[in-house]
Amino acid sequence: MDFSLPPELAELQATVRKLARERVAPRAREIDEADEYPQDLFDLFVETGLTGLCVPEHLGGSGAGIFGLTLAIEEIAKYSNAASLMLLLTRLPTGPLLIAGTEEQQHRYVTPVATGAQRAAFGLSEPQAGSDVMGMRTRAVPDGDDWVITGAKCWMSGVRQADWYCVFAKTGAPDSRAHDSITGFIVERSMPGVSVGSTDRKMGVRGVDTGELLLDGVRVPAANVVGEVGGFRLAMLGLNAMRPIVAARGIGLAEGALMYAVEYAKERAAFGRTIADFQGFQWKVAELAAEIEAARLLTYRAAWMADRGEFTREHVPFLSMAKYYATELAVKVSNEAMQMLGAAGYMKDHMTELYYRDAKQLTIVEGTSQIQLGLIAGGVMRGDLWWD
Repeated sequence: MDFSLPPELAELQATVRKLARERVAPRAREIDEADEYPQDLFDLFVETGLTGLCVPEHLGGSGAGIFGLTLAIEEIAKYSNAASLMLLLTRLPTGPLLIAGTEEQQHRYVTPVATGAQRAAFGLSEPQAGSDVMGMRTRAVPDGDDWVITGAKCWMSGVRQADWYCVFAKTGAPDSRAHDSITGFIVERSMPGVSVGSTDRKMGVRGVDTGELLLDGVRVPAANVVGEVGGFRLAMLGLNAMRPIVAARGIGLAEGALMYAVEYAKERAAFGRTIADFQGFQWKVAELAAEIEAARLLTYRAAWMADRGEFTREHVPFLSMAKYYATELAVKVSNEAMQMLGAAGYMKDHMTELYYRDAKQLTIVEGTSQIQLGLIAGGVMRGDLWWD
């Protein structure tokens, strides 16, 4: 068992760490306040090959896998969770295509995302169907060789920037809750009937639009069906494989927040010493540092598993643990970091309030903490996670 990174991944980590310090960190506050898409950072990610990290080489990527993308996102998220979300969106919508798409679909849609020629977004949630995926009302009805899709998706990250969408819709009866009643489709932004509705006024992770995708009788060719008709399982497999990537945003944020607070405390005088000199402060730092390292081990293992194709049901507890623990830790650490700065931490003069606002999103997106707990518990009850 070797806990060190292979040389190529260690080099990737060092490269992105330098890039994040020099190019992302100075932009983080401005991105949040302006709430405008940071095209300059997207161009930087394209130029440095980061948009193709998780894409195989034969499709125009670098083949670094989910582990490589996890490492990169961790480094970026130390300074900007909005920027890390841009990288996450290179895998979330392309995941189902990489898992079950045809070779033609992969070359036509995944390759342009890897090269930065196109962007994509993922549509699963609806106003009445968030965690309850089977409650979705978007319908896809066969019409000759095509499918006609009508409905709306919400809370889609990158919805305005996307050139195409991976959208799941009901292909069975409207009230069906059978898993074979949902199917994945590739919907191009340019198709008649596709429009972007309202964008959300978010508490944090500002700069990358989140909002509605409206589908009004959109005619999609049968060639754009992802996998088989009745692909609910594909949606879950795609999300399962994403757990370590979302977790990486959590550990990166936690690391960034704690480092910021420690640097401040080492300079801030109090009672004739610095705040960092007090044992109570040091013990809290030690506690959080240990938890960050525990989250890192869970996350790296999950990324390693996902790259091995271990994201089917029996592996879910381990993947969900990473997402649950790392994102809840991000909330905890950002809260403690803000407290460490006292009144200053609550002000926009410091990054702690930004870390605090951004952290909460992570416990909600791509499966809430409560969903993850249910998945972990289900694994224990079935014996997929057992110690005997």
